[in-house]
Amino acid sequence: MDASTHPTTERSKKTIRTKTAELLRSMLNTIDSASAESAKQRGTLSARERICTLLDEGTFVELGAYRSRRTEDEAFEGVICGYGAIEGLLVFCFAQDFGRMKGAFDAVQSAKIEQLYTMAMKNGAPVIGIFDSAGALVQDGVSALAGYGRMMQCVSRASGVIPQIAVIPGVCAGSAAAIAAMFDLAVTVKDKAQLYVNSPFLVGEETGSAAFAAETGLAALVAEHEQAAYTAARQLICYLPQNNVEGTVDTCLTDDLNRRLDLEALFADPAYDMAKLVEAIADNGDVLPLYTSFAPEMLTALASVGGRIIGVLANCPAERGGIITVGAARKAAKFVSFCDSFNIPLLSLVDSVGLDVSADAEAAPYACELGRMASAYIAAECPKISVVVGAAYGAGYTLMGSRSLGADMAFALERAAISVLPPESAVAFLWNDRVAGTEPAEARAELEAEWRAMCASPADAAAQGEIDDIISTAELRQRICAAFEMLAAKSELPAVRRHANLPL
Repeated sequence: MDASTHPTTERSKKTIRTKTAELLRSMLNTIDSASAESAKQRGTLSARERICTLLDEGTFVELGAYRSRRTEDEAFEGVICGYGAIEGLLVFCFAQDFGRMKGAFDAVQSAKIEQLYTMAMKNGAPVIGIFDSAGALVQDGVSALAGYGRMMQCVSRASGVIPQIAVIPGVCAGSAAAIAAMFDLAVTVKDKAQLYVNSPFLVGEETGSAAFAAETGLAALVAEHEQAAYTAARQLICYLPQNNVEGTVDTCLTDDLNRRLDLEALFADPAYDMAKLVEAIADNGDVLPLYTSFAPEMLTALASVGGRIIGVLANCPAERGGIITVGAARKAAKFVSFCDSFNIPLLSLVDSVGLDVSADAEAAPYACELGRMASAYIAAECPKISVVVGAAYGAGYTLMGSRSLGADMAFALERAAISVLPPESAVAFLWNDRVAGTEPAEARAELEAEWRAMCASPADAAAQGEIDDIISTAELRQRICAAFEMLAAKSELPAVRRHANLPL
């Protein structure tokens, strides 16, 4: 009998394996305890506590738990990877562990995350990344740099296939910041998150904070505290489909599809709050605003309308008349592309006096940003509905998801004003010779009112087929719900048939 197959030898091997497993578990428990204590001293949660807070209780399953760099103690990787559930939905997640070597990034940490992404892609499930690391392990040299590259490749391949949400409760610097920016949405923690490429010590203390990340469009949401960040991430998962082929997310409808709106008080102020209009349209006011601190003249939000989750893009007349600035165009292009990636129906609410007239805008370059916005709308194949609720002057009308850019349905409220120029500019440019008399201001006001009635009425746009219907404010929600219901099975793919059916 071969010694290697002797029963005594087999028992010895089994004993060794059992003891080794027990030793590894003991080491992991010790490291987790140390990590939790370190996090407590810093006033944060440990990586494992973060994952348990994020996921449904008792659902987390760890992947690669014993994977380590070397054989020395405390050599386990500074990241915890695994999968679990959020409201019963499968989710993959990783959390960098600042308590393990300060979450130092290296090739092995990259390999663990790469394995996680492979499984997430195979199962068509979202990935949530919790970033908190002091940076790359410097002594690893180029292998750590290559690890960043491989992680970027994973995120890029998953982009537009599965939702990716970055939660940043701590430090996310250098290449890690670039990776977090590649995620679909980022959630930061107020007064805790540090998101930057170059250290604030070098480029200015005002950079790198959660507030700065929100103001520059890096963060979609800023949570008041860490637990709120994980609540926000859970809410986002429930608003988004699991992947790009699952289809629109349906919700439990408890609102009346035919609920009529009373918007007279809201519209009484020309600089009204667009967020209140979106809440009035949504089911029971169920709205999740995104990027509120970046380009506030453009509103972006996810909302439940008619029992399905949609994306809402709207001008904000309270912010500089809802003009389309460089930031607004960039924000719109990003959001439209995001909605289209996961076939989220898109509602555009138009109330804009036009474009930004400034030298700073031209230097952006402005034309490029407007072109990106138009291209995003044109390329989008998700259901698209546009409603002119107020002013729609010049390129502000064209760019905001108009029929000419591919809107499936285009409506206008009775109060809408659609014109190449604002009435004030049109009168000054074309009818200035008609301003006469002892009261020129009164004469100009009368001419502007005449222009609105004759040349800015939505009836002209409807007569030319650019507006499908002119509707009252009361039926706004009804018509939007009905249109999205009609577009529920929309497909841009060419129809396939064997042959035409011959007449008898």
